Amino acid sequence: MAINGIQFQKGMSLAQFMKEYGTEEQCEEALVQARWRNGFECPRCAHQLAYEFKRGATRYWQCKACRYQTSLRAGTVMEHGHLPLTTWFLAIYLMTQSKTNIAALALMRHLGVSWKAAWLLKHKLMEVMVQREANKPLQGDVRVDDAYLGGERTGGGPGRGSSNKVAFVAAVELHDGRPQRVRFDPVGGFSFAALTPWAKRAIAPGSCVVSDGLLGFEVLERLGYTHKVVLAPRGKAGTEIEPFKWLNVVLGNLKTALSGTHHAFKFAKYARRYLAEVQYRFNRRSDMAAMLPRMAVAVTHTRPCPRRKIMGKSEEKT
Repeated sequence: MAINGIQFQKGMSLAQFMKEYGTEEQCEEALVQARWRNGFECPRCAHQLAYEFKRGATRYWQCKACRYQTSLRAGTVMEHGHLPLTTWFLAIYLMTQSKTNIAALALMRHLGVSWKAAWLLKHKLMEVMVQREANKPLQGDVRVDDAYLGGERTGGGPGRGSSNKVAFVAAVELHDGRPQRVRFDPVGGFSFAALTPWAKRAIAPGSCVVSDGLLGFEVLERLGYTHKVVLAPRGKAGTEIEPFKWLNVVLGNLKTALSGTHHAFKFAKYARRYLAEVQYRFNRRSDMAAMLPRMAVAVTHTRPCPRRKIMGKSEEKT
């Protein structure tokens, strides 16, 4: 059997990570390059010259034009946190260099922080992944299916009516019959009204979309997409037939990654982030070593996401 090049790639070893990001100074310089690849740019007026100084242990830049002062973390998802940059980079490393997910409890042990700090850090990084993936529609040959995340909660209804299930659309973009990119988008249901904004956001114009016989997907034709319906033979699920083979594989990997790592979480509240984490890694799987510096860039371009926004009304363990 031929070796799968993607599965057997070296990625970034722990030794290499420690060599490149093992100190606070190394992480700071990496973050400077990630945020201002072409040199400093004032977040207020876009001027490119600044005075640099330190206040305590924090490094600041003061714009020479408008005199606005900013730090490396200001205006980014790291703004409200006090964890060392080495902790942020190690969390990014652990979340990007594995095919499976990592729970907050495992992050706590690896990072040497409290469970609450690990949980919040993980959710901030997943929010970065959500925002990074939001505006990347699939195109060309796209296969879609309806799916559900979660199971029955005590006192809730079984099956699709369960209060602990979140509906989402799983979609895979194929090139020459092989999967290239995926999307896992939570939706309010599978009606025309619920799927219309999903289709406009998730599928690029001109794409050819293949689905099973779910009535809601007929909205694709109304929106101008080429839409083909493939019905499963009697006794088989839609994803068990050849046109949906790869969709079935990525869905299986998704559910294995989530159920094998997280014993429980509030699906309606956090499903978007957990789905985006798997999606983000899959769509960048061909170059695992580059995932960490790419994530560092994404972190510096994601707006602040304070604890209250991450947690909402209650905190859920996972």
